[in-house]
Order: sequence, then structure tokens, then C-alpha cells
Amino acid sequence: MQAALRLARAASVREEVPIGAVVVADGELLAEAHNETIQRRDPTAHAELLAIHRALHRAGEDRLAFATLYVTLEPCAQCAGAIVLAKVGRVVFGAHDLRAGMAGSVYDLLRHPRLNHRPEVVGGLLAEDCADLLKRFFQARRMAT
Repeated sequence: MQAALRLARAASVREEVPIGAVVVADGELLAEAHNETIQRRDPTAHAELLAIHRALHRAGEDRLAFATLYVTLEPCAQCAGAIVLAKVGRVVFGAHDLRAGMAGSVYDLLRHPRLNHRPEVVGGLLAEDCADLLKRFFQARRMAT
């Protein structure tokens, strides 16, 4: 999660919403990413999606059942859907997202019983650090306007 936080801080410097994600398998970092929605002018360029795409490419696989995704914020519906489709084995997130979180906060898409894949989910790892980074980012943006 420390690596994901480092990436989130890098996103903040680029004026991107500070969310970072890493994909790890067997103790090896497969991929990392931070939000790039502003840079790419693409609202779908979330850290999770970019990290999953890079991990699949690097592993030469079409599924990540052997991997863990660490992300600083609870995945949204788009990212939760990608996690399920990529069959990520385990998801560990930092801060809960009470507005859009799909790992239990708003809805639990990641563990929905009708889906054919349900990853192991662990929430709240370094939650305070992850949440503080987001709070500071949005406070600074509000003060700038």
C-alpha cells in the first residue's frame, strides 16, 4: 500500500485525483499506475484500470487470479467491474468511498453472489493516510477556486 500511496502523491502533483494502484504477484510488482483522467482527457483512466491493463500485458495473461491489487481508495463501479472481469484474486484498498465505493460502502459489486468471480476483499489498510491525502487534495482545489 505504501507504493500505491507514493503513486497517489505523484498523481496529486500532476493535479490528478490522488489515487494509486499496484498489482503484485508472488511478492513481485507486476504493474503500477495512478489516475490519469486529466492527462489523458479520459474519465475512464482510473488507477485500477491502468494497473490491471499493464499487469495483464506484463504477465502475458488474460486473467489475474494469482495477483493482488492494492489501491488507495475503494474501487468505483467501473473499476469493480474490471476487477471482476480480469478475475483479480485479491483486492486490498485503503480509504472507504462513501459516495461511490463498490466494495461495501455504497454497494458490494466485488462480492455480489450472482457474479462468476468474487475476489477476496480487504478494506481499510492505511485508510487514514489514504483518506487524508484525498481530503488535502480536494481542500486545496476548493481554496483555489
